[in-house]
Amino acid sequence: MIRKLASKQVFVALLRGINVGKAKRVAMADLRSLVEGLGYGDVRTLLNSGNVVFSSAKGDAKAAARRVEKEIALRLGVDSRVTVIGAVELSAVVAKNPLGKIATNPSRHMVAFFPDAAGPGKLAALAVQRWSPEAIVLGVRVAYVWCPAGILESPLFKELSRQMKDGVTTRNWGTVTKLEALAAAIKC
Repeated sequence: MIRKLASKQVFVALLRGINVGKAKRVAMADLRSLVEGLGYGDVRTLLNSGNVVFSSAKGDAKAAARRVEKEIALRLGVDSRVTVIGAVELSAVVAKNPLGKIATNPSRHMVAFFPDAAGPGKLAALAVQRWSPEAIVLGVRVAYVWCPAGILESPLFKELSRQMKDGVTTRNWGTVTKLEALAAAIKC
């Protein structure tokens, strides 16, 4: 008898607001343990800011986001919005970067990740405004944002944050590409 092995998918969980300043402190070892305890495999964290790469035989990113978010609140006592994106989708985000030619500093080139495909539509009015030298381009479940003077000095980033509140989590381009490489290293 030949038994078909279940294939796995690779996901990236992005926790909003973790380890920024003194609030919402979470040790990455605790976060890895928590995600492993939910039955996910190949669990790895990147940096100290709530980025988790993992694999699962179940391909439901929204369910994974809900499970991780709930468990972080229960076990670690931290409320944090969790957005989960598939590794394939993350690779597409990197490949389709419309700001690659103008966004020359990866720490000032941001990607805002939305929990679902409806998120970018909430910024449609913002995206048609002129922000030069800053820029925003909407994608599928993401917004690409260029803040040449940094996010603290960015009128565009301040407005994006005001409009979206906790409905979005952002990562700089350097972190996005590191997450893509980490996810690609997990063999399916």
